[in-house]
Amino acid sequence: MGAGGKAAKARRAARVSLWVARASTTVLLWTCVVLLAAAFGERLASSVLGGVWPGCLTQTLIIVQRPLLLPADGERVVHTAISTTAASAAVALPPKRIYKNNGYLMVSCNGGLNQMRAAICDMVTVARYLNVTLIVPELDKTSFWADPSEFQDIFDVDYFIASLREEVRILKELPPRLKKRVEMGYLRSMPPVSWSDISYYQNQILPIIKKYKVLHLNRTDARLANNDLPMEIQKLRCRVNFAALRFTPEIEELGRRVVRILRQNGPFVVLHLRYEMDMLAFSGCTHGCSHEEAEELTRMRYAYPWWKEKVIDSNAKRKDGLCPLTPEEIALVLKALDIDPSYQIYIAAGEIYGGQRRMAALTSAYPNVVRKETLLPSGLRFFQNHSSQMAALDYMVSLESDVFIPTYDGNMAKVVEGHRRYLGFKKTVLLDRKLIVELVDQYKNGTLSWTDFSSSVKASHTSRMGAPSRRQVIPDKPKEEDYFYANPHECLHQPDELSAL
Repeated sequence: MGAGGKAAKARRAARVSLWVARASTTVLLWTCVVLLAAAFGERLASSVLGGVWPGCLTQTLIIVQRPLLLPADGERVVHTAISTTAASAAVALPPKRIYKNNGYLMVSCNGGLNQMRAAICDMVTVARYLNVTLIVPELDKTSFWADPSEFQDIFDVDYFIASLREEVRILKELPPRLKKRVEMGYLRSMPPVSWSDISYYQNQILPIIKKYKVLHLNRTDARLANNDLPMEIQKLRCRVNFAALRFTPEIEELGRRVVRILRQNGPFVVLHLRYEMDMLAFSGCTHGCSHEEAEELTRMRYAYPWWKEKVIDSNAKRKDGLCPLTPEEIALVLKALDIDPSYQIYIAAGEIYGGQRRMAALTSAYPNVVRKETLLPSGLRFFQNHSSQMAALDYMVSLESDVFIPTYDGNMAKVVEGHRRYLGFKKTVLLDRKLIVELVDQYKNGTLSWTDFSSSVKASHTSRMGAPSRRQVIPDKPKEEDYFYANPHECLHQPDELSAL
């Protein structure tokens, strides 16, 4: 063969080699794409996260944090930190935590928004320390409120999953094979024991997960102890609550609008006026109600079989401080605390039982009583009949208020109290209801002057303003001791004298 023939053959070989190289590269790239898709399960939407999943050789994920709210001074409070910043900050999340998966944990939360919020924090923590995969929690749709909202309707689900990736693997649904088994009815379901420590989950729950591969916990309220847990567990509960659980962009935008309107009109107090029909029926508190209203509330209480207590002495319960304060009582308290009558009073609650008749004393003393419905009359149409989404708006406004005053120590009162502590011990008035009703009765029957009434209310609440403190621990009585989420002191910047305790 001549030199020209050899050269042509060499060129053909080179072209073949180049084609093979290109084909191999293409196959390799597509293999990477397929493997990534299988590993990640679902591609996170870059429009939501502010970033995209990177290439095959890196696992760094960039997420742009949205500001939470816009206070009066123009600074933006970022949901994942106490400090403020004037612009959104890009945060590079660390690589996903790699661990041997012991199985899958499904959870169904029960109760209202804030009871479910605390439960989500607990279940993420449990999943992390059992080395299992958590399926995005299911929200309660069968309680009194009958809210059909899914997790992703209230919380930013993609951010929730991504922000916790270094701790625990979270999926939106079970892998197909296991999902099919569950749909066929092969699912072990049980309620965990209330107020349990982590050893209960390691010794009792983990073996069940390993045996059945999937376990469904069908009740999640107060299923993790308040105290005597390792520090890393307590801090993870805080991280989920204060960083990973942020509301959807739509809810956050409405929250910003409400706060902006309020700030334009001066200081505002959020009054968590827990005087809705369901609360009064459940608690049996009928002080100030007509005979017909008391009968209506009693019928409602008997209509719900899961409300265990049926026969209730309203007067005795009120004197023990176990009833929510009435609108008339809270009006006297606000005046006694010298809350300026010109301040806006934002009502963070549902429909007040008795309507304007029961609100008359409060609106007379404080003309600037407002609600989200009055501030955004046309902006809430998509949130109607979705009580948890409406509660999320109230939650955001409550965090930003100059003063937060709950009239009853329910789940929202406690969780907001703890969150305001985390944001720098913002003023939260924790009312001594037992003392207040005693003082109110004395003032109304003429045995106590207004001056003495006001002085007594002030003096008794100087140490009840949400200042730094340690939780009260009552061994073997978790329901009576301080709730973890009301005062997560392990996660707070405490004064030196408290930190040393």
